[in-house]
Amino acid sequence: MHYLKPIKRRSLLQAAGMALPVGLLVRTGWAATEQAIPDAGAHQHASTGSPAFALPEPKKLRVTWNANSVCTVSVPAAAERGIFKKYNLDVELINFGGSTDQLLEAIATGKADAGVGMTLRWLKPLEQGFDVRITSGIHGGCMRLLAPKDSTIRSVADLRGQTIGTSDLAAPDKNFFTILAYQQGVPADSIDWRAYPADLLSVALKKGEVKAISLNDPLAWLIKEREGLVEIATNLTSPYQHSVCCILGIRGSMVRDDRAAARALTAALRESQEWAAAHPAEAAAIYAAHSGKVKAEQVETMLRSHTQHHMPSGQALEQEIITYAAALRDIGVIRSRTDPERFAKQITADVLS
Repeated sequence: MHYLKPIKRRSLLQAAGMALPVGLLVRTGWAATEQAIPDAGAHQHASTGSPAFALPEPKKLRVTWNANSVCTVSVPAAAERGIFKKYNLDVELINFGGSTDQLLEAIATGKADAGVGMTLRWLKPLEQGFDVRITSGIHGGCMRLLAPKDSTIRSVADLRGQTIGTSDLAAPDKNFFTILAYQQGVPADSIDWRAYPADLLSVALKKGEVKAISLNDPLAWLIKEREGLVEIATNLTSPYQHSVCCILGIRGSMVRDDRAAARALTAALRESQEWAAAHPAEAAAIYAAHSGKVKAEQVETMLRSHTQHHMPSGQALEQEIITYAAALRDIGVIRSRTDPERFAKQITADVLS
């Protein structure tokens, strides 16, 4: 896994041990100390100017994110801009490098309190019963299906019988483009997906081992620009142009026993996401400083291609989860006996109403 690089103007607390396998979690210990720019849409207490969902007393939380995924930009932004502090949250950020099962287990068992991840990677593990509840969407976009300019693949309908490269066979991009192709008449089992290390996907494409590749930003965007590839589809391709990509999941016991904290965290990340949408250049600089692999101006271009304002919650979120669960069932990822509506109700929580 990749460790975070410190921002020079902020000192980061050193890691202490956690009750998790070594190498899975990297504790960055951010103390959110700067004053946040108020979100024009946030409800404020008239007497104090603090958000209506701010906690009366400070609350320590541990939140996981992935420094290799630009989708999670709102997490470091919330720390850098003082948005967590504004909600009276003392948040320790954890750069997670394990599998999704390990991540959800960490949240469910209290080794972390919440995390941000990709919907189409989380739903299958959540079907296994992890006590984690999705409280909000975070944004849309960030997955790309790429092919050479001279490729015969011009749309997902052309994926039938083709060999496609992906970073792993449970990858959200693999799931999404299989769904998109299935909905255009391409049987899921007619696509030959092959897994490669993400940084070798372009090599496999050049060698002709695969006819197209799929992955998520920032690497997807970087490979596309570097190799001059054509974008065949993204996860904003119709009919998914208004669909969520990444989500916030909170430990189920916290949602049940400390709903105020779950509400405050959800509201804080939504405010941070709105800030990032309104200030993509500044948000990109925050992310780039921690990624160390991509320039701020490149991140800004990526952010502008996503739907940063798309953050469904409540019934809207539940409906999007139903849609995705049904689609995953269609392609054989989720069990055929799983009821999408019941499943969505089990794994979502409306903490903002």
